[in-house]
Parts: sequence; structure tokens; C-alpha cells
Amino acid sequence: MQSSHHTTAREDRIPIFQKAVYAVGALVNQMQAAAISAMVLVLNLGLGMNPALVGLVGTIPRVLDAFTDPLVGYISDNARTRYGRRRPFIFFGAIIAGLLFALLFQLHKEHTEMYNFWYFLVIQCLFVVAFAFFAIPWIALGFEMTPDYHERTRLQGMGNTIAQIAWLISPWLFIFMYTTKDVVHGARILAVIFGVFIAVGGILPALFNKEFFTHLPPLQKKNVMKDFFGGCVIALKNRPFVKLCLMTFLIFNGFMLASAFTSYVIFFYDFGGDYAKGGALLGWFGTVTALCNFLVIIPLITWIATKIGKRNTFMITIPLSIVGYALKWVGYNPQHPYLLLVAAPLIAFGLGSVFTIVSSMLADVCDFDEIQTGTRREGIFGAIYWWMIKLGQAAASLVSGLLLNATGFNITLGGHQTAKTLFLMRLCDVGIPIVASLVAIFVIMTFEISEDKAYEIRKQLEERRGKA
Repeated sequence: MQSSHHTTAREDRIPIFQKAVYAVGALVNQMQAAAISAMVLVLNLGLGMNPALVGLVGTIPRVLDAFTDPLVGYISDNARTRYGRRRPFIFFGAIIAGLLFALLFQLHKEHTEMYNFWYFLVIQCLFVVAFAFFAIPWIALGFEMTPDYHERTRLQGMGNTIAQIAWLISPWLFIFMYTTKDVVHGARILAVIFGVFIAVGGILPALFNKEFFTHLPPLQKKNVMKDFFGGCVIALKNRPFVKLCLMTFLIFNGFMLASAFTSYVIFFYDFGGDYAKGGALLGWFGTVTALCNFLVIIPLITWIATKIGKRNTFMITIPLSIVGYALKWVGYNPQHPYLLLVAAPLIAFGLGSVFTIVSSMLADVCDFDEIQTGTRREGIFGAIYWWMIKLGQAAASLVSGLLLNATGFNITLGGHQTAKTLFLMRLCDVGIPIVASLVAIFVIMTFEISEDKAYEIRKQLEERRGKA
């Protein structure tokens, strides 16, 4: 429990319009991830691509992110333009990324498996680079919009709440694709729709959000590569930052790895290969989860965190999500398949808290880094943090494909998978996120930056800047 509670000063409050515009950026950021996760099923279920190849097309672009995300963060941190350090990159990154997303799923059954594999892989690699030029400066912008410990949580809470619209929509994407001419044709249509949204919605933060650090001193001549790698090393030596990365890696990617099995368990265990019925349950499961986040859980998490502190809030939310994952084992019931919905609200507490509270804690880490080094590097911290998430997504994509093959799953068997295969798929779906969440609890228990410490750091920074 925090030793004291601080009240946000009026001048530290972010106007509601500014929060709303920033939240649109959050929706764009989550929408592309949610859409790809839902639509990538078309590679296997629509085009018959081997699950191992599907895993590769999810893995290789994330490895590319290992280089591009920190570099984009460094470029943004060190940019000096009349429009700011962040907004020019957000503007052009959104437009180019939107165009590439529209091209990403322009796939056809007439093409060979390897043609579709290479086409999807190349376009996705170009997309992740372009999207980094939107996402990394946008994330960094959020870290600097207010210096207040609690207002940072409110900003991220609003952004994460609006972002849940993506997860309300994405569960129904497969059923939409399935009910069109065919799933491949449906994916082509959706790609264009979401590409336009990414471009239009993504430029709004560039047009209307304000940057906090607009009067930084001009850059001195330096060895750029040495400075870049030095900044990355400094970030990775920051213990609170590393703990946040590890905790998020465990929670989010435990969920993503399980989610790769959820669709298959629903389709082939609950409904015996009936994609229409399975797609409906998959849609309702995602919708209930996102709706709970949107209406109750994220606003509740935001309120709790401003009362008892960010770290203590995790001690409530993560155990609740573990209970939710355990309930999935009971919820998978071919006689009563909609029992699965009982687990959805509890599972939502895990991801809801991660992307609300950790984003706020990262802003505190940036202040902690400045007090130690005298440098603002929100872009580097944001880039490395999200690269860790993407690295986990890549690992989840690769491992899930390999594990799916290891369970004995065979697409040609349709609804006649073996009992052993169905059991192993359920075991992966339920067991992996529970183990990951238990480890994450031990990591976050040792996080060093309390509410009192955050306000003391802010006081020291303002005194130092005043003297400068």
C-alpha cells in the first residue's frame, strides 16, 4: 500500500478533447493488431497454408521490429522540427501503414501456397516498418502529455477503454469472412476497410494533440550509432523498465499463445468442425470480454489504481484473470458451449490492467531515467517495450504453430480430430496463460517506483529544469 495519496493539480489535467484524440490513436494501434490476429486464420482455414508457415509469417516481421522500433524511437527522440518530435512521423506513418494494410490480405486461392506465403510475408514486413513510424512516436507522445502520476493513468485508461472497440469488432471478423463469397474474398474486403481506418484515424493525433517538450535544446554533434546503441543499453539497464517489459511479456503473450488455440478448440472440440457455429461463439466470447473491459473493468482499474497505487492494483487484477483462465476448462463443453462466456469477464482483468497501468508506469520510468541520465528518451523506452510485446507475439505465433502440429491437429480431418489432439489443445489454451500470470505476479511485486517516489522524482526534475 502506498504511504500517501496525492491529488492531481488543475494544471496537470489533460483536456477531455486531447484525451479523446489520443484515444483514437489507441484504437488504431489495437485495431491493426486485433484485425491481423483475427484475419490471419484465412491463411490456414481459407488457403490451406501449413500452420508452421503461418507461424513464420507472424514471426519474421516481429524479428524485423527488433531493429526498426528502437531506431524509430531514437529518431523521434532526437528530431527537431517546427511541428515537434512526434507529430510528423505519426502523420506520414499512419497514411503509409494504412495503404500497406489494404494490400496485405489481397490473396487468392489460385496462387500457390509459397506465392501466398511470400506475398503476405513481404507486405507484412513493409507494414510493420511503416506502422512503427506511427505507433512509436504516438506512444512516446502519451508518456509526455502530463507530468502527473495519476493523470497518466487516466489518460491511458481512456485510451485503453476506446481501444476495446477493436476487440469488440475483431471476434466477428471471421464470421463476416465466412458469410461472404468465401473467407479469402472476405479478408480482401476487410483489409481495405481497415486500411482506410488506419490512415484516417492515425493522422488525428498528429493534427490535434500537443507535445509537452517543445523547447528542447538543439542537438550537439555526436556519433549517431554509438549514441543510439548507448541509449538502448541504458534503457535495458533500467531495472524498473525491464520488470515492466517482462511482466507484460508474460501476461500479454501468455494470452496470445492461448488465443491461438481458442479458435481451434471452439471449432473442433465444441462444434465438431462447424465454422459457422464456432465463429458465432468465438464472436460472442471476444465481444463479452471487450464489452466488460469497455463498460466496467478498465474504468474500474483506472479508479482503483488512482486510489491504492499501480503496483497494488495488479495484485488484484492478475489473480482474477487466473481464475478466469481456469474456468475455461469447464467452459469448453460441447453440450453447453456457451458456458465459456462465464470465464470472459475475469480473463479481461489481466489484459485490461496491463495496457492501462503499465503504459502509465512507463511514463514514470521515463522520469526515473531522466533523473539518472539527464536525457528524455520516451521514444526509445516505448519502442523497446512494444518490441518486447511484438517479440512475444512472434514467439507465440511460431510456438503456437509448432504446438498445434505437435498436438496432432490435421486440417484434412475436419471435425474428426483425435481425442488426444483435442485434449492437448485445451491444455495449452488453459495452462500456458496461468503459468505465465503466476510468474508475472512475482515480477511486479518487486517494482520500485511507488506513488511517493514518482512525485519526489517529479519535484527534483522540475527543480533541475528550472535551474537549467
